Amino acid sequence: MRIIGIDPGTGLLGFGVIETSGQGKAQLVDAGVIRTPVKEDDAVRLQTIFEELTDIIASSKPTHMAVEKLYFSQNVTTAMTVSQARGVTLLAGRLAGLEIAEYTPLQIKQALTGYGRADKKQMIEMVHVLLGLKKGTIKQDDCADALACAITHTMNTRS
Repeated sequence: MRIIGIDPGTGLLGFGVIETSGQGKAQLVDAGVIRTPVKEDDAVRLQTIFEELTDIIASSKPTHMAVEKLYFSQNVTTAMTVSQARGVTLLAGRLAGLEIAEYTPLQIKQALTGYGRADKKQMIEMVHVLLGLKKGTIKQDDCADALACAITHTMNTRS
C-alpha cells in the first residue's frame, strides 16, 4: 500500500509518501512541503496547492491519502484559510481516485507514541524510528506531521 499523508496549510502544506510491505514495515518514498507566498491572493495560493499536489500524486502514485483533521481553539482566521487548503487537498485526492482517511492530531500522536500529548520533538523522532531514517533526515515539522499521518493510516488499516 502506498499512502500520501498531508498536513494541511496555506503557507506550508506538508506531504509525505510512504510504502508499506506485507510485513508492516513502512519506507519513505517522497516528502516535502508545498509553499505559497503570504502576500499572494488566496485563490492563487489554493490553485498552486492543488496543481502541485496533483503533480505529486501523479508522480508518486499513492493508493491512499491520510489527511490531518483541523483543531483550532482560538484563531478562527487561520482555521478558515487552512480549511480551504484542506478542501483543495481532499478534492485533489478524490479526483485522483484515492481512498481518503482523516485523523485528528490526538489520534496521530497516540498511534506514533502511545501518548496523545506528545510534543513535536517526540513525534519527529518517532517518524525517523518508524521509517528507519537517520536522525535529522526530516527537518520540517509540516513534513514530519504529514509522514506521521501516513504512518497512522498504516496502523489503522492493518488486517
